[in-house]
Amino acid sequence: MRTINNHNFKNQKALMRVDFNVPLNDSLEVTDNNRIQGALPSIQKILKDGGAVVLMSHLGRPKGKASDKYSLKHVVEEASKLLGQEVKFVAECVGEEVQKAVSALQKGEVLLLENLRFHAEEEKGETAFAKQLADLGCDVYVNDAFGTAHRAHASTHTVAQFFDADKRMFGLLMAAELENAQKVMHNPARPFTAILGGAKVSDKILLIENMLDKVDKLIIGGGMAYTFHKAQGGRIGSSLCEDDKLDLAKELLQKAAEAGVELLIPYDSVIADAFSNEANIEMASSQSIPDGWMGLDIGTNARQHFAKVIEESKTILWNGPMGVFEMSNFEAGTKTVAEAVVRATQNGAYSLIGGGDSAAAIRQFGFEDEVSYVSTGGGAMLELLEGKELPGIKAMG
Repeated sequence: MRTINNHNFKNQKALMRVDFNVPLNDSLEVTDNNRIQGALPSIQKILKDGGAVVLMSHLGRPKGKASDKYSLKHVVEEASKLLGQEVKFVAECVGEEVQKAVSALQKGEVLLLENLRFHAEEEKGETAFAKQLADLGCDVYVNDAFGTAHRAHASTHTVAQFFDADKRMFGLLMAAELENAQKVMHNPARPFTAILGGAKVSDKILLIENMLDKVDKLIIGGGMAYTFHKAQGGRIGSSLCEDDKLDLAKELLQKAAEAGVELLIPYDSVIADAFSNEANIEMASSQSIPDGWMGLDIGTNARQHFAKVIEESKTILWNGPMGVFEMSNFEAGTKTVAEAVVRATQNGAYSLIGGGDSAAAIRQFGFEDEVSYVSTGGGAMLELLEGKELPGIKAMG
């Protein structure tokens, strides 16, 4: 794996794909700068070598049309503050104006291009558009955008072919993501426990199947647990359920048993009579939820059981919450799991938080510095753990 650590950028300009797809508030101010922070070590390395950096990214889903709401100009102030120097900006990402801005860029300077997705060709991965990016006047191509590595877009995949093998490389964030994924996928310390949550079994089928020959224990929580409960003959009230996946749930339970994997689903649930933080709340067996009630979090017994299993583990992968943690009355299950992961980590376990909602939960509870690694890419990490080859990684080979 060729990374920027293998390269000296003195007097060179690096075209660097970053993930600056950050949330903005109504005043178009950055509300979470984690993704910008993630790119800083790579940018700083290039500048320290005596190079210059041309940053490219997408923001939101403008669907191929320019829009002030999705302009990366709103990110410039925050990026400049975090980097400790001015980040220049050009209001386009290809063309003569951009070529002039890149040509004028001096060593030690940083230039941010406008949103790549203002051009429909970006998401289509079009070769002609990628060639325009490659022709901006940069010497090397750096991909440090793990969050979009699972997309075969022009800036994450197609553009790499226009740079020689020794002139295309991964940034430090991308390298760290891949190294940490390898730790759970190959020769993990045992026992190895995967914690999978979220709404739908269908979103996690491939991950569950790929994990069955790797893990010792598999904890299932969140909305998708109720499909398993119903598949076992349980009464789940109006809880979330994919009725067309009941046979699949039975099949996964059977596969787990055959693989010698202990598959755990929550004994009990916090149930509510409406999908609201103000709803009436009860505790019930997950197999006996009354009509008109729905499970929105794992119950007290499940929390204790899951926490014990997690604390006895030496490798932990967590992808998906245990309940509707965004509502305070249904956050206890997810928080208990987070606390157990932290305790296990303190006791020497390796813990990978697989991006997305799990990363949001870990940050919400203030534990991001108390686990081994928090991924910056939900979808990309999910596909990597499913065993898929990511276009943004394949292109660098």
